[in-house]
Amino acid sequence: MAPAVRGLKSLVWQKLKSSIFDDCRKEEEWKIILLDDYTTKLLSMCCKMTDLLAEGITVVENVYKIREPVPHMKAIYFITPTKKSVDGLIDDFITRSSSRYKAAYVYFTDFCPDNLFNKIKSSCAKSIRRCKEINISFFPCESQVFTLNVPDAFYRCYSPTLEKTKDKDAVMQVMAEQIVTLCATLDENPGVRYKSGPSDNARKLAQLVEKNLENYYKIDEKSQIKAKTHSQLIIIDRNFDPVSTVLHELTFQAMAYDLLPIENDTYKYKTEGSAGKEREAILEEDDELWVKIRHKHIADVIEEIPKLLKEVSAKRKATEGKLSISALSQLMKKMPHYRKEISRQVVYLNLAEDCMSKFKPNVERLCKTEQDLALGTDVEGQKVKDSMRVLLPVLLNKSHESYDKIRAILLYIFSTNGTTQENLDKLIQNVQIESDSDMIRNWKYLHVPIISSSAAQHHKHPRRDRSSEETFQLSRWTPVIKDVMEDAIENKLDSKDWPYCSPCPPTWNGSGAVSARQKPKASYQDERKSGARLIVFVIGGITYSEMRCAYEVSQAYKSCEVIIGSTHILTPKRLLDQVKSLSKPKDMVSVKDE
Repeated sequence: MAPAVRGLKSLVWQKLKSSIFDDCRKEEEWKIILLDDYTTKLLSMCCKMTDLLAEGITVVENVYKIREPVPHMKAIYFITPTKKSVDGLIDDFITRSSSRYKAAYVYFTDFCPDNLFNKIKSSCAKSIRRCKEINISFFPCESQVFTLNVPDAFYRCYSPTLEKTKDKDAVMQVMAEQIVTLCATLDENPGVRYKSGPSDNARKLAQLVEKNLENYYKIDEKSQIKAKTHSQLIIIDRNFDPVSTVLHELTFQAMAYDLLPIENDTYKYKTEGSAGKEREAILEEDDELWVKIRHKHIADVIEEIPKLLKEVSAKRKATEGKLSISALSQLMKKMPHYRKEISRQVVYLNLAEDCMSKFKPNVERLCKTEQDLALGTDVEGQKVKDSMRVLLPVLLNKSHESYDKIRAILLYIFSTNGTTQENLDKLIQNVQIESDSDMIRNWKYLHVPIISSSAAQHHKHPRRDRSSEETFQLSRWTPVIKDVMEDAIENKLDSKDWPYCSPCPPTWNGSGAVSARQKPKASYQDERKSGARLIVFVIGGITYSEMRCAYEVSQAYKSCEVIIGSTHILTPKRLLDQVKSLSKPKDMVSVKDE
């Protein structure tokens, strides 16, 4: 049996069960469910088809597509309140005589605008048995990670062409509303604070979130104003730590997503070498082994998986040795379990070997340079005196691809807080990356200094001393967000740099010495004894290494659970492509209109 879905995914599924399926349940009555693109993705993240069958759902359909009528069955519409989805609903009940279904139970992900609501009322009100808003507008990507449903948020937040336009204001408002649905799902009304910095994004978004939280808790179904809970929501702009976005990371999940073409969490691999059959595996939290090894360093993973394979083989051989009838029947029962266990281990062995095949020839050499540039010190702890000298071997090496050279140049620039225009032009020319030079130059739109000037002093978060922590030589860098999480839990964030938008919740005590929070209604992952929660939201994307920090810090401070979210999840290559697109006009970037 797969383990129960964890954390956020489990909470979202529980909310969907109680708000939708329990709401329209009738014994022995099967229903059809209609979904749009967002709700299809949302459901696939937190349940399987078997879960839907258990709720009396026999068919899942797309609301946009033309479908065969099933007039004797009732239909659940779980859709976003957009014109396209509402038109799909109305088309199904345009006339009573030709209705596609017996009746409709309509559940919107969030607030339905009056114009759409009135359109439904005037077109097909008689066919609708229920019409509710359930307030879930985010994706629970992992048990402690969420993203928003905002296409092209990166371009819309940072493009200079949209800087002072309504489009940027609109995207900030949508993000704020979606973050509030996350807080509502967690049953939290957190104290909101932000990182003050060169860009105004974090302050704007924090104020919008605070205002929307106030409104939401005034009008939620209990209609009583909810006091601030023992939780904090910290909003940060991507420019607070550009280093972690381009560094090669050697923990398993981050490394695999950086070096291999994994799309939609699907890893493709071949068994028995390159001539073998291509197979697919989904990297997901339903698999306990993936949860156990995804945040480990590749060196540990390479050691661990063969050991596990040996263990399972030994167990099997021990059983096969006893040829009694009862031993054989036991073996038959256990075979599918062993087979499944071994096949998952083989997937991760392939994944680790694929990572190493990229790492050994090229990435290993890059990592030493990157770590020295990022930290400003070498393995012995000696200060790097000349960053250019550290960078040059990477630029002169013909076997490194241009993306890797660009990443190294960026680390050099970040480490020196910007370079001269002349130096930058020379670097771009010598490495012959003129066509991709915007991957470097456009960081200025994120308010990260590329050309140094005395005016652009980039205020960096003071780093915690980790010299006593054991690390691998090529993994000495710690994402800045880990320091921020730990400082927040220990109440060490300076309120000048991290102002509150709301009156500071006096009971915030992340380290849990005296937490008096009542237990939330639903018992939550690990039955966390105290209720302190830290929610960190990054505008402009989070990396897999930053996601890992949320789990590590939660593990270290048992009294506080850290949840991390963003507009989207980044890989270095994807981020560089997005940075490059910032200088393009809007019509040349695929900004989808939601």
